[in-house]
Amino acid sequence: MAFGEDEDAEQMLQILNSNEIRQRIIQKFNLLEHYDINPESKYRNTRLYETYNENISFNRTEYMAVEIKVTDKDPQMAADIANEIANLYDTVKNNLQKQRSLEGFKIVEGAYLEVQEDIKKKEDSLSILRSKGVQDYESQAERLYEGLAREIGSGNQRAVNQIQERLDTLAKYGSAYVSLRDGLEHDKKQLSDLKGKYEEAKVDAESSLPQKFVVDYAFKAEKKSYPVRWLIVVISTFATLLTSIILIILYENFKKFKLLSAIE
Repeated sequence: MAFGEDEDAEQMLQILNSNEIRQRIIQKFNLLEHYDINPESKYRNTRLYETYNENISFNRTEYMAVEIKVTDKDPQMAADIANEIANLYDTVKNNLQKQRSLEGFKIVEGAYLEVQEDIKKKEDSLSILRSKGVQDYESQAERLYEGLAREIGSGNQRAVNQIQERLDTLAKYGSAYVSLRDGLEHDKKQLSDLKGKYEEAKVDAESSLPQKFVVDYAFKAEKKSYPVRWLIVVISTFATLLTSIILIILYENFKKFKLLSAIE
């Protein structure tokens, strides 16, 4: 929820100056026609981009906000363009973030699904081993050796043979059972860690959050920003007066020159 950071303002300026926003504005407001640029001209895009940059600018304020400034012969058009640029910022930045978030999500999802698959394979393998009589290797082995010693002591050879058979089964499959059991425990811990990252990455990839705070929306100007009429009148009057003075001086110098030439 923080705003007004220097880094945020710089990032916003980069996105506002991006070609994607420029092209969307040009297309939506048909600026090629609006700026009276010949679509058949060889340099139409150059003129279009130059005019766009002359009329539309972005500046960082002293309070780390960003000002969108649009000048146009149609004041309502200027306001609409400025507001549309502000609206497009969310779209463009969200698209950029989605591209990055989607790539990150795919990586996390791949790892998450891979661990899930490994867990399933290990559980299936353990089920097969349990069906062969290996339920809990350590405790089974301990009880069977105790029983073997007891039956040997009592001289019950039949029971000794049965216990030995079960011990042979444990010896054959015990190491595989222990390896699968320990690996399964490790995978379940890893899956638990990945689940949080997976859910977070999924939210990032699917959500679209507002990326800006609009302090003031643009509005239709009530008077011209340029050209300033009184300034044009003053400059025109001054230029006319200056031209007249120069012409008078030239005329007087010409008369003097002719007079001197006649005397000689």
